[in-house]
Amino acid sequence: MTNERTMRAPRSDAPDTRGDILATAHRLFREIGYRKTTVADIAAELKMSPANVYRFFDSKKSINEGVAERLLGEIADALEIEATRPDATAPARLRALLVTLSAMSEERFLSNKRMYDMVEDAMAESWDVCDRYVARCDAILIGLVRDGCARGEFAIEDPEAGARCVHAAVVCYCHPAMMAQSQEHPHASIEQMAEFALRGLGARERG
Repeated sequence: MTNERTMRAPRSDAPDTRGDILATAHRLFREIGYRKTTVADIAAELKMSPANVYRFFDSKKSINEGVAERLLGEIADALEIEATRPDATAPARLRALLVTLSAMSEERFLSNKRMYDMVEDAMAESWDVCDRYVARCDAILIGLVRDGCARGEFAIEDPEAGARCVHAAVVCYCHPAMMAQSQEHPHASIEQMAEFALRGLGARERG
């Protein structure tokens, strides 16, 4: 049976080659680690030359940026879905969003030490990727809190400030280094933190 390592790679001029490189890099980062994986390793898995990989990414660092952006983008996409559910109140959506943020961050950053190292390196070397992610999460939270205020489900004068406070309050549930450190000390569950945040927003539950 053909497995991942023996599958025939697409031609280097295929439109999805960039995506194939990122998918292969992601798998190798998980299997052997970001720091041990070379561009030559990625090229060999795709049955192409390193020079061909460099047509799409100018360095291993830029490949790591692409993988990290994908991982973080998946989390942000899931948060946006929770934040905009039409059949739920703003407090319910915020609870679901924070639980999703914590669960997906834990799965991606803590379940695999090699992936933790990759994200840690991305944060050190490619802060722009992380900065865009943080900005997107801020925007999602701000939109949710504003909507809740407009519906009368939150009672706070400055929705933007309230949303940023919520984001700051849950950073230890989504920042890789802080998540790793907090595992060693007693801390509130994400559900408890969500209830604390909702009280701060003056949440008004309905029916």
